[in-house]
Amino acid sequence: MAQVPQTFLDALAVRTWCGLALRSLGRAREEIDAINVYPVADGDTGTNLYLTVESATAAVEAVFAGYEPGGPSLADALRAMAHGALIGARGNSGTILAQLLRGMAQVLAADGPGDVSHVDGTDLGRALRRAADAAREAVAHPVEGTVLTVASAAADAAEGAEGDCGAVALAAYEGARAALAATPRQLAVLGRAGVVDAGGRGLVTVLASLVEAVTGEVPPEETYAGVAGADVCPEAPEHAGEGGPAYEVVYLLEADEAAVARLRERLDALGDSLVVVGGDGLWNVHVHVDDAGAAVEAGVEAGRPHRIRITHFAVGDVHTGGERPPREPAQRAVVAVVPGEGLAGLYAEAGATTVLARPGEPPASGELAQALRRAHAREVVLLPNDAELRHTAAAAAEQVRAEGVRVALIPTRSAVQGIAALAVHEPERRFDEDVVQMTSAAGATRYAELLVAERQSWTTAGICQAGDVLGLIDGDVAVIGPDLTGTAETVLDRMLQAGGELVTLVVGDDAPEAVADRLEARVRESYLAVDTVVYRGGRQGAPLLIGVE
Repeated sequence: MAQVPQTFLDALAVRTWCGLALRSLGRAREEIDAINVYPVADGDTGTNLYLTVESATAAVEAVFAGYEPGGPSLADALRAMAHGALIGARGNSGTILAQLLRGMAQVLAADGPGDVSHVDGTDLGRALRRAADAAREAVAHPVEGTVLTVASAAADAAEGAEGDCGAVALAAYEGARAALAATPRQLAVLGRAGVVDAGGRGLVTVLASLVEAVTGEVPPEETYAGVAGADVCPEAPEHAGEGGPAYEVVYLLEADEAAVARLRERLDALGDSLVVVGGDGLWNVHVHVDDAGAAVEAGVEAGRPHRIRITHFAVGDVHTGGERPPREPAQRAVVAVVPGEGLAGLYAEAGATTVLARPGEPPASGELAQALRRAHAREVVLLPNDAELRHTAAAAAEQVRAEGVRVALIPTRSAVQGIAALAVHEPERRFDEDVVQMTSAAGATRYAELLVAERQSWTTAGICQAGDVLGLIDGDVAVIGPDLTGTAETVLDRMLQAGGELVTLVVGDDAPEAVADRLEARVRESYLAVDTVVYRGGRQGAPLLIGVE
């Protein structure tokens, strides 16, 4: 009789798991969004889980690329997955999933077998136990009938299973499925709506992908139609009545554990649905509050918050799962990726929906697709404002087009080109005509950016040293100089040699205070009939952006 091969969890299996989970959540996203009624019926749990796993997948792919031609260790892959999920976590469900993955990594990448190439079923069982416990510890007031219950049931089943990783993963999946089917009898709001918990449904999908990753076999598909037991539910706990908090506040926070402990107490007093996950100086904070400013201020007092996202719950987004009155979509909208808070404000004032791109943290296609949906329009113009985002933006546009939205992608390569496009945008025009005019305005705008070299390297303008200022024109290094102001003057002169009527300067927080005044004076003195406009970009990647049109 042939011996059945043992299954293990190794770095390649982690990579496969991420890819399968992302694909499965992509297919199930709309279904999970539709059953999202707790803690807030805002219909985005599936989308939030997808974006969280997309960030985890990108981090794992990056670590594999960094170890070519060999592969990373299991520990490296697990740490990358957990870190990617942490920095990309969205919403209550995504934040809890990030902590589940972090709990697994704590066992498999550190506390347990170290840097071995793979782990067995016993190790996986311990990891799932730690994951469930860590997630429960991260939630201020755990509620049964939620993803926490499903995670605990998965861990219980995994610990009671015998065999290799495949057997343990399958047991965890089956335990999670059974627990999920019972959630409507544990949480009243689910029973009244006749649905299972959306976050738990997403976790079951993630565990199904784990089974497939380690065994190569797809487990039985979960179905939860015709949920029974709605008439025997207890009352839903923890602030589940109408009139719940008005805002969801989420941010990454750099702080020590003592400061985070104080932050938890303060945020717990401000609102509900508090989840704080992470560790080692980096945390993801999620809370529902009426005073969003106070929640952010608490983060500032605790450490350094960034990637702050504040969402106002729409009328009808209540904590009992009440239905929202349908909102008529607008005819046309603009979605733009912007590099700093200052430009985000400028674009928002012009009516655009913005996606903030931090240095080294470009938005993923799922995040752009979510922004396109959030614009809530029949026609959407997408401005990626970065040549590197062209393919990502195209994938997001294609995804939303499949949902019946007309999306036009204008290939803007810089935020200053996006400003030019937005300046000629007229929603009253026919869509095609508006897109042509915006594309023409963007294409007629030459762009430059000033950067500081981090290391010695070859460029199209020669060899630069660490600390040199690089002046890039239309994406290529054209000038290398010792200081930002002098280099910017040289770049501006080169750009205006070809003519121009308007100079746009976007000044970041890292730029010298006098640089805008110097450049404005140079334009006045040397280039008649050329106007200059200055914007403050905030904490953007490049200290200075220049546009000439």
